[in-house]
Amino acid sequence: MFTPFLALARKDVKLYFHDRRSLMMSIAAPIAIASFFGFVFGGSGSTEASRIPVLAVDQDASAISREIVSRLTADKSLDVKPSTLDLAREAVRKGKATVACVIPRGFGAAAGQAFFNPTAAKPEIGTLYDPSHAAEMSMVQGILTGHVMEAVSKEMFNGRTGREMIGDTLGRLDQFGLPPDQKKNLRQLLEGVQKLNAAGQGSAAQPPREGLTVPFQMRSEAVTSGTGVPYNGYAHAFGGMGIQFILFVGIDVGIALLLQRQTGVWKRLRAAPLSRAVLLGSRATSAAFTSMFVLMVIFTFARIVFGVRIQGSMAGFLGVCAAFSLMTAAWGLLIAALGKTPEATRGIAILTTLLMVMLGGAWVPTFIFPAWLQKLTVVIPTRWAMDGLDATTWRGLGFSAAILPIALLTGAAMAFGALAVMRFRWEAEG
Repeated sequence: MFTPFLALARKDVKLYFHDRRSLMMSIAAPIAIASFFGFVFGGSGSTEASRIPVLAVDQDASAISREIVSRLTADKSLDVKPSTLDLAREAVRKGKATVACVIPRGFGAAAGQAFFNPTAAKPEIGTLYDPSHAAEMSMVQGILTGHVMEAVSKEMFNGRTGREMIGDTLGRLDQFGLPPDQKKNLRQLLEGVQKLNAAGQGSAAQPPREGLTVPFQMRSEAVTSGTGVPYNGYAHAFGGMGIQFILFVGIDVGIALLLQRQTGVWKRLRAAPLSRAVLLGSRATSAAFTSMFVLMVIFTFARIVFGVRIQGSMAGFLGVCAAFSLMTAAWGLLIAALGKTPEATRGIAILTTLLMVMLGGAWVPTFIFPAWLQKLTVVIPTRWAMDGLDATTWRGLGFSAAILPIALLTGAAMAFGALAVMRFRWEAEG
């Protein structure tokens, strides 16, 4: 049985390479799309991050509000433009701006009162945001908080509004209802700030002082395969697009089997002294071989053009690719076994394949999914493949990190293959 098995598999491989247009599309399409996604998501890390479009609505026009807008405008993470409330709301609704910050009338005075008076009501800065950009909104709120703190404290300690506010607060300190010890400490603080302001006023040559600033700095380090090794976003992109288009190869395998069954090819092959397992197994072998070939070409292109390296175990990388190729071939056989007609099966196969690609993290990393969905994806074979490819490429992990993905993908291939052999019908239903 082994000789006919090899002959059938070799025949399928020859037919695949004979169709040059199909061969080029199966390689060129994932390369083009992966290159685009890799560039969009940071590539090799040299691409400058795009700035978040923000509209600033200053209804207060006070020294504090103008300072806040000035600091936001100077922030390198934001692209700030002035606006009115109505125009800002419309721009956010149409998706032309991600966030709009609205500083209401009286904010400066109220913020100054709340800065020194713990019992005073705290004013609010409104934010209008595009709900599809909730992550960017959170980032803008964090940046805004820091700039508001700096602007308010600067004006309270150094500006005219602060001097007036301190005098007014000292005059009404007995009305705050604070315990005696807190009232004493607050009085000493305010009087100390008054003296500091008076000293600053008396020296024209003294440079203006800044307000309170965040008392620490952040130092971030991207943890990759080694110290000083930059993250290469193309590694994840090429892995994801390679997986997606290899799954499409599995769809083609299943549809081709259904077409052959419609034309009676499988019925004639069944007349030969060949078992069902040999006929389906040879088809799966040829599909796995061509899938492995496409993956190798894709990653070779990524290595030459975008510097994607196998930073971890080469054996683990090849093992994950081989196991996923087998799983894809078995998936194609299962599609053929369950499908009644090529037309009906094609739509279902494309839908399920795209769901596997999306939930497996081939398009975007799974960490952005909701927590419940992240738990669900552990049963998706493409998730195991992506984890294995990430581990052996940019994460730089050893073979041990690839063992579980290889085992799970191989198990899925065996399960899909067994179901396909049991369920495959040799004749099309009428």
